[in-house]
Amino acid sequence: MKKKLMTLFAGGAVTALLMSTAAEAGYPLKKKVGDVDTKLTFFGLVQVGAVGGEGMKIKEAGSAANAETNLAFRSQRIRLGWKYQAGNVRGKVQLDPNKNTNAASDHTNGAAISDFVKDAFISYVVDPGFVVKAGLIKMPNGMSYSMSGWSMEALERGFDANLVLDRSSGVMISGRDMGLGNDGKVTGFETGHEFPWKGFGYDVMVANQASRSAAAGSSAMGGNAYAVRGMFDYTEKFHIEASYAKSENAAGTVPSGTPNKDYNNLNIGLSSSLGELTLRAEYFDAKNIKGVTGSDEVAYTTTAGYFVSEEVELVAKHVQGKATWTDGTPNTSLGNTFLGVNYDLSIPFQGFSRAAKNIKNKHRLAFNYIIASGDTASSSKTWNGLSGYKADAFIMQYQFKF
Repeated sequence: MKKKLMTLFAGGAVTALLMSTAAEAGYPLKKKVGDVDTKLTFFGLVQVGAVGGEGMKIKEAGSAANAETNLAFRSQRIRLGWKYQAGNVRGKVQLDPNKNTNAASDHTNGAAISDFVKDAFISYVVDPGFVVKAGLIKMPNGMSYSMSGWSMEALERGFDANLVLDRSSGVMISGRDMGLGNDGKVTGFETGHEFPWKGFGYDVMVANQASRSAAAGSSAMGGNAYAVRGMFDYTEKFHIEASYAKSENAAGTVPSGTPNKDYNNLNIGLSSSLGELTLRAEYFDAKNIKGVTGSDEVAYTTTAGYFVSEEVELVAKHVQGKATWTDGTPNTSLGNTFLGVNYDLSIPFQGFSRAAKNIKNKHRLAFNYIIASGDTASSSKTWNGLSGYKADAFIMQYQFKF
């Protein structure tokens, strides 16, 4: 019943906003309250498509995707949300209708937020170099994870994304566009590398345990999660960042009965937008997965996207990982190579700036074929990391974002 009410509420909000706003980019409502200019912006995303192959059947076994067939249909992401701005005050709420409204994975000492809520935070922009946020936020850990799911070149982040701390409730202090006087765009909604600039940036966050993380999780012992990130940009041509994150008492379950240690990871990312060409590289070194000493995973990712025309982008991405466990399980390694093509259906203007490429992505058809290598399902020992394709698979997708 609760889920139905939430669905009706979301649908009603969509209808009301669409009926009351002009067809502008972002669908904003603007109103002056006294001397303060306010703006409410409604946004959404839908990704639908088909998946298949032996690797998909193995990965999706027991989930909503039909693991018994060679072809299944799914909605990978559905998002509805709004942003609010009043002077220096900002607020953002984003919902995920694919999630159960009764699932409460973000918790400490009885406080809980349903998985149905993806983001819910407020922020205050004191200065571009000092922005305070509070609420349910993406923790500043993982370059690609901090990117929006609709703006990626490949259709999935890869199994390295399971090593981040994910989202949690807490407080974050951020700064952008510091040092070289570039006057880049700073909105107060940033949780990652949304806009390029010249200079330095940082994030520091203290939160509840990283209970939404596949690598950490919650524990009856309680605790907090921490993350710090530093970054440097020189326009859109060069971005580098490094983050260190930790979640206390990470609920040791592999193997059972072992001490409950803190999960931690180091992440380093590089990114460049060079006209038609986009390049990314990322590295994770994760320790004490699920709170187990010596249960570790290392992963690195390389991505290249190249526009052969205004509408068509070719994509190649490789994720390589090594998993080490302390329960006698053999060490394993896995490679997932994504080969794909994106076809953008709506081209509002010509060009290959980073902003232009993100706008083109809003309406696209895409295809990825994933090649599994290393300790696959057919090997004498099989990959036992947190996630990943153990055999070949494919994804076909249509997305629109507004």
